[in-house]
Amino acid sequence: MPLLSDYALIPDIFDSSSYSTDEVAGLHLLQLKDVLLSEGVVRDMRDGEWSRQFEAGPRAWHARGRELLKKLRQQNRLHARAACLDEAPGCDSTWCQEALKGHEEAPLTGIIATHETHQNFKDNSLVARIDKLSSAPWWVGCNPSVRLGRSIDEYTAQLSLLGRCANSLMFIDPHLESGRGYRDFPRLLQLAAHRLPAPTIEVHRICYFDNRDKRDAHPDGAGWRTMFSPWRATLVAAGLRLEVFIWDDFHDRYVISDLVGISVPYGFDTTSDPNARTTWTRLSRDDREDVQREFDPSSARHRLMHRFTVPA
Repeated sequence: MPLLSDYALIPDIFDSSSYSTDEVAGLHLLQLKDVLLSEGVVRDMRDGEWSRQFEAGPRAWHARGRELLKKLRQQNRLHARAACLDEAPGCDSTWCQEALKGHEEAPLTGIIATHETHQNFKDNSLVARIDKLSSAPWWVGCNPSVRLGRSIDEYTAQLSLLGRCANSLMFIDPHLESGRGYRDFPRLLQLAAHRLPAPTIEVHRICYFDNRDKRDAHPDGAGWRTMFSPWRATLVAAGLRLEVFIWDDFHDRYVISDLVGISVPYGFDTTSDPNARTTWTRLSRDDREDVQREFDPSSARHRLMHRFTVPA
């Protein structure tokens, strides 16, 4: 299961009248907030029509629900998806049908509804009651780590949602280059293709090649520009620009974004060995932000040797 999850929320979970008391509603919505703001995104179905219904109307939207929606928007976790049904949903059950239709086009992690709506979809394991989320296999399965093969297909499966939704992406790998085991890496860049506005994408690596002799480095930036120039055509075709940072030294490997941070111990190289496995781990928000600060050019933790963009 991907370390960033994609959810659809049925409007009734935000309606105070769906619960026995306001306190019960608040507890269930708080449970959602803790997960969604650390490891998930939410579909704003029908090009934002889903979220617009909370701005007005006769329903009594719970204060904690309105707060959650505000946070989702502020943190770039609310993402518009095109309409799927021919007609706009007129009730909670048809919103659930809209979500299920969207799932056919791009798989969801899960759909969260109240007991009343769930009754109409109780044979569909993708739909779960907000008061019984612990019984949903896809909710229980939101583990902080995942085992995967060291292939580009498995990497893209993990990062495709990130490529579609993140405003910023940092690929941190001390040995990342355009050749050897990294020939497939441009496929990860293409996950963010043709987005408007385009996300900020960065690559971070070290200035030497031989771990036994750290003096084995390019004498100037021209060699580094040449190394990454094979990616230029892919980036231009995808409408993207890549910023490359060459540092004096570091060891750990990560994907860092505004939505989630992931530790990737083997980095982004791939192998044809079908038995080669690795473990990717989701970082806490504090650790994600600390890694981001570590690779900020204004940070004193590493010495920045070169910096350039592709295409220039």
